[in-house]
Amino acid sequence: MLDFNSHDVSEHLGSLIDVALERSAAAESARSYLGASSLGEECSRRLQFQFFDTPKDIGRHIPGRVLRVFKRGHRMEDWMAEWLRLAGFELRTHTDAGAQFGFKAADGRVAGHADGIIVAGPDSFRYPMLWENKAVGTKTFRDLQKKRLAASRPVYAAQVALYQAYLDLHEHPALFTAVCADDMAIYAERVVFDRGLAQRASDRAVEILRACDAGEALPRISTTPTHYTCRSCPWQDRCWSLPH
Repeated sequence: MLDFNSHDVSEHLGSLIDVALERSAAAESARSYLGASSLGEECSRRLQFQFFDTPKDIGRHIPGRVLRVFKRGHRMEDWMAEWLRLAGFELRTHTDAGAQFGFKAADGRVAGHADGIIVAGPDSFRYPMLWENKAVGTKTFRDLQKKRLAASRPVYAAQVALYQAYLDLHEHPALFTAVCADDMAIYAERVVFDRGLAQRASDRAVEILRACDAGEALPRISTTPTHYTCRSCPWQDRCWSLPH
């Protein structure tokens, strides 16, 4: 007699879903710009590969299981937006035309899209203020609590600073929130505008674009492919096959 409750069904269904997600992700149009969400990353050469939409190493595509995690993050952003509104914040996530709030610079080759702008709410905050949200695991959540945003997640901090600068939302601190995916705990931090960080991130974008235009490969972040950043890079093999 067939066992329709076999664990093989879970594996089979998960595989079908993951393949479908990977197929859908592969069909999406590639970014044609440097994103504010990545300009705080350590390796400039990796950002060059991203900008040129360089094919990833064989077997280095984002697996379906990770794509499911990304989907969860989007849903948690929606939930956090709903909770903020229930708490009395007037949050706007889209313009009147239905587009995300964002910016473009360098003829559109640098761009970013913010999670939202809070224009009114409880008296304990100042408005308007940028809102940026992340879904994180317990380890990252605890690290944020211990070190705060700038020290714990510099990539996120650079993203916030760029949005504050380009969206002219630097007068009041931004509201950064993180939802722990394991227990739904909420971390919140007022982020005062860091003009120096925004300038460094913007200058870095210019440096990367100039190198791309000149056909110049920027230096690797490490002297060995076993560096932790290199090990997780989808262009590790391609990068280290280059002469320098």
